[in-house]
Amino acid sequence: MKPKVWFITGASKGFGFQIAKAALASGDQVVATVRKNAADVYNQLDAGERLLVVTLDVTDERQVQAGIDAAIERFGRIDVLVNNAGYGLLAATEEASTEEVKKQFDTNIFGLLNVTRNVLPHMRKQAAGHIINISSLFAYQNNVPGFGLYGATKYAVEGISEGLATELAPIGIKVTAVAPGLFSTDFVSTDSYQGSAIILDAYKDTVGVIRGHMTHLHGSQPGDPAKLAGVILQLAASKNPPLHLPVGTDAVKNIREKIELISREIQEWEAISTSTDHQRAIAM
Repeated sequence: MKPKVWFITGASKGFGFQIAKAALASGDQVVATVRKNAADVYNQLDAGERLLVVTLDVTDERQVQAGIDAAIERFGRIDVLVNNAGYGLLAATEEASTEEVKKQFDTNIFGLLNVTRNVLPHMRKQAAGHIINISSLFAYQNNVPGFGLYGATKYAVEGISEGLATELAPIGIKVTAVAPGLFSTDFVSTDSYQGSAIILDAYKDTVGVIRGHMTHLHGSQPGDPAKLAGVILQLAASKNPPLHLPVGTDAVKNIREKIELISREIQEWEAISTSTDHQRAIAM
C-alpha cells in the first residue's frame, strides 16, 4: 500500500505529536507544523526523510501557504490533513476582552480555515483526501465554567466540518470532526490554555473553582493520547469514515447525555415549538 502523506498542525506536543509519531511508525510520511522549536521536534520524531517539520502560525496565511508549498515540493501531495492546532481560553464570558476572544477564534477557527482552504486545491486535484478536524467534548457539552468561549470555537469546528463534508463528498474528499474527551496531554499547561487578564469575584464559585483545579488536573484524565493517535490512524484508513467521531469514554457518555437532553426538551416544548406555522384555509 502506498504510504500516506500527513499534514498535521500543532504537532509539537499533545495530540499532534502523538498522531505524527504514530503515522511515522506506520511507515507514512509526515509534515508536522509547529510554532517554535522545529529542530527539537524533528529530533524527537527521528524519521529522516519521511518527516518534514515546518514552522508556521496557522493565523498567518502567508506562512500557511509557504508550509503547504514546502510539503508539496517534498512529498508531491497531501492525503490527510489533521487540523489540530489550537488552545483554550479560561475565562467567564464577561471577563474575556474582545482581544482575548478574537485571539481564541483566530487560532481555533480562522487558523483551521486558513490551512483547509490552502490544502483543498491539492486535494481537489487529486480527487481524494481526508480532512480530520480536532473538535472537543466541549462542542457538545459546553458546561464547564470558564471554557464556554473555547467550547464555542469547537461548536464552530463541528459546523464547518458538516458544511465541508457536504461540499466535498462529490469530489471524493472525506471529512471527520473528532471530539476527544479529557486526555492526559499538556492542555492544562500555560502553553495550551490562557487565562483572562480580568478576574471577577462574582465568578469565584464557578470559573474560580476551575482555575484552582487546573494545575492539579494533569494525570487524572481518563484518556491516553497515544491510543487516540491509533484511532486517528484507523480513521484515516477507513473507506467510509464517520462525519462525527467522539473519542473517549467521557466524550461518548456526555454526547449521549446531550442528545437525551435535547430530545427531552423537544418533547416537552413540541406543542409550542410547532405552533408557529401559517393557518391555511382548507379548500372545499
